[in-house]
Amino acid sequence: MWIRKADRDKRKNVDSPMPTQVVSNEEFTPRPQTTKQKQVEHLIGELSTERAKKLGMERRDFMRSSMGMATCFLASNMAYGKNYWDVNEAETWEPAPTDEKWPKNEYFIIDVQAHFTNGAAIGGFRTAEFVKNMGFQLKNDAESYGFKNFVKEMFFDSETSMVVISGVPSKEQLRDKDGKVLEGAARTPVRGNVLPSWVMAEGRKQINALAGSQRALNQGNLAPNHYWDKVNNTIDKAACLEQMERELKVYDIKSWKWYCHTDPGQSGGGFQCDDDNAQWFIEESRKRGMKTISVHKGYSYQSRTLGHLANPKDIEKAALRNPDFNFIVYHSAIQHGSSEGADWVQQNKYDPTTGDFAWHNILMDIKKRNPGMKNVYCEIGSFFNTLAIIHPEMAMHGMGKNIKHYGSDHVIWGTDCLWWGSPQWGIDAFKRFQITDEMCEKFGYKKITKEDKAKIFGQNAARVYGIDLKAKRNALPADALDKLKIAYHEYGGQRENAAYGWVRASD
Repeated sequence: MWIRKADRDKRKNVDSPMPTQVVSNEEFTPRPQTTKQKQVEHLIGELSTERAKKLGMERRDFMRSSMGMATCFLASNMAYGKNYWDVNEAETWEPAPTDEKWPKNEYFIIDVQAHFTNGAAIGGFRTAEFVKNMGFQLKNDAESYGFKNFVKEMFFDSETSMVVISGVPSKEQLRDKDGKVLEGAARTPVRGNVLPSWVMAEGRKQINALAGSQRALNQGNLAPNHYWDKVNNTIDKAACLEQMERELKVYDIKSWKWYCHTDPGQSGGGFQCDDDNAQWFIEESRKRGMKTISVHKGYSYQSRTLGHLANPKDIEKAALRNPDFNFIVYHSAIQHGSSEGADWVQQNKYDPTTGDFAWHNILMDIKKRNPGMKNVYCEIGSFFNTLAIIHPEMAMHGMGKNIKHYGSDHVIWGTDCLWWGSPQWGIDAFKRFQITDEMCEKFGYKKITKEDKAKIFGQNAARVYGIDLKAKRNALPADALDKLKIAYHEYGGQRENAAYGWVRASD
């Protein structure tokens, strides 16, 4: 029997700002909670109850404080028997130590993988191949995935400074039956309308208008197989170029977002970054001045038939052939996500003696063969944040190798939120994250310095996207959410520590 994680937590009196279990988004049987996860959850409950009582607080309020978050990291250290997280007990009793050691807005944070959905698309969201099994905190209603909640989660519930509204594989309808160019919502076809390009562009404009400064950028949903001439089984180049011009000139995109393992144009297949069709696209993009491609790699199970095309092996030839382009490899190419199944560690072929796992090792090997390659970046959305909670040892290997081989100046922060709820728990985790002395000595990793974290959190993305870090960026005004029809802080709103996916009722 399945039950909503939020309902299960309410029944068991669990309230945690940090996920304590992987949930299902209805596309796979929920994984049983592991022994370690149960232990962490028990300790969070035990420690937070004791502290809330002694501090004269409701436990719900305690868990929404910095003390509650610190308690989660302390419980994780206790359960695993290792100091994966930089936290001391004093932080669990009063906010001052946290405020002093981890000041808010210490880092300039650019989240290059931030999503919301077009409200009309929510009905088909759980059956879309590219988002299967990607949910700690998925909700059922359209508003929970929508733009208004996106502003709340990203800007009011986290320290995120800027977002890159990141594409998902969809295409736009160019013209009506009479050949008239369509505008706005009319461009969205029935298929692939989760987050069309025109919605991303409107979202970016609205956020920046509310702030009166640059707080958002947007990517473009266009790839070599989006517009297809089925008669001749080739790219519909005229349609592709028409959309390319629109994305660049009308939507003002700052990066393409490619999913090699999806087929929006119904071509019958996907594509590879190093094939002839992709190279034609790259050359046309070069002519127009766009030289950044963000490409989804890993999470292969999102397509049952084309998942093999999410292997990052094609990045090598594409990057070497086009040294003036930046290739940002999303998810750091981990083949299977932590929510796929009970044996996901084995499916990733994780080898604790080397720290290697699929397909992250392929991405690392590319750099080993080409040490002078400077145009490939490892993005860590749905990579660091999920591994850090579910398998801290793999997180240390993943981040250790990214930095060892590509350098801390070629690792880019992303979270994949809102799929996972507010990104703040991931931000807090990375602030406190460190690689142990033992693993550094054994595997040749380096300690992650504050300078490294500053680069990863925002400086690297700023360089790629041409963002002036010294430019003034206004906070969104206090009435921004009211303008967006969401009553929040001004009206007693609080962050929800609720996961809305499914778990086993027996857990």
